[in-house]
Amino acid sequence: MNTQPLLTPYNKNLNLKNRVAMAPMTRSRADNDGKVATDDLQGLYYEQRASAGLLITEGSQVSEKAVGYINTPGIYTDAQVEGWKTVTKRVHDKGGKIFIQLWHVGRMSHPNFHNGELPVSASALNPNAKSFTSEGFKDTVTPKEMTIEDIKTTVKDFQHAAANAIKAGFDGVEIHSSNGYLFQQFFNGCSNKRTDDYGGSFENRARFFFEVVDAIKAVIPQEKIGVRFNPSLHGMFGITLDEDTIPTFEYIIKKLNDYNLAYVHLSEPFTDVSEVPFAVTEIAKHFRPLYNGTLMINTAFDQDKGNKIIEAGEADLVAYGKPFISNPDLVERFENNLELAEWDQDTFYTTGEKGYTDYPKASK
Repeated sequence: MNTQPLLTPYNKNLNLKNRVAMAPMTRSRADNDGKVATDDLQGLYYEQRASAGLLITEGSQVSEKAVGYINTPGIYTDAQVEGWKTVTKRVHDKGGKIFIQLWHVGRMSHPNFHNGELPVSASALNPNAKSFTSEGFKDTVTPKEMTIEDIKTTVKDFQHAAANAIKAGFDGVEIHSSNGYLFQQFFNGCSNKRTDDYGGSFENRARFFFEVVDAIKAVIPQEKIGVRFNPSLHGMFGITLDEDTIPTFEYIIKKLNDYNLAYVHLSEPFTDVSEVPFAVTEIAKHFRPLYNGTLMINTAFDQDKGNKIIEAGEADLVAYGKPFISNPDLVERFENNLELAEWDQDTFYTTGEKGYTDYPKASK
């Protein structure tokens, strides 16, 4: 039998044993005062899934101001670096590779996380969404528009977090510029009404993002940097598509050809956008011709669809999310064409090992 495309090695910058990536997924298990990843929870969780070609961690906030969900681990304090060291060691001891996702949620946060202060964003526009707080889901508020000084500080926060990630033993970082969070709030016209150097043109909307990429590559090799986008996000996380949305992402992704990144990670639409003006319904097919580097694709892929998209040359890597929650041995199940276990959605964002580290491997 021919080897499945998903299970072939990939050796451009990343040197991966297969093309199956574990997508970043918030799991809210860092339920301690320091927002620290721990050996017994996060360490075991990622170790169990180390047969993936690449693991990408849950979003890890780059500062206190970046927080927007309960019990998410950070990467800005010494204690957090020490906590993540236990995770990366476990993964490396199993022969795995792991990137950390660097995260700032922007206006998707709530004053509960910031001692009553407003969260920040590109412009003072309420996403009219929900924020997951210690008191349950709460309505988002109108954020504070970031000043130039706020932007400069945040660039430094990302740079510091990336340097910390390498200290913690990570093989690289993924900049979370997707899913309605801070960078996408600058990219999209529905959330960015600025008239300064960070608003208006495609170049201006992307300026903050590229300042962060440049700051990070000043402290870690650029082939250790990945980036994530969700170009056709619509009707979720406060984001609405308009005529400038896809051209903005086209500009960004073409410009990324000037860098030697680990990968560009794209999400297919989360919802049906076939009737939405200006949307792109097939993200990999649309953006593959625009980008010369490694392209990772994500959202609702199964084994067959993953193999086909790699075989067609529309992506180099496929990231799986929910299937990895309930199948720590997802790669081995693909190898042996075994049935996948179902996940328990009720335990996605709870605490402790239940629904996190207690899913069994398949018995052959």
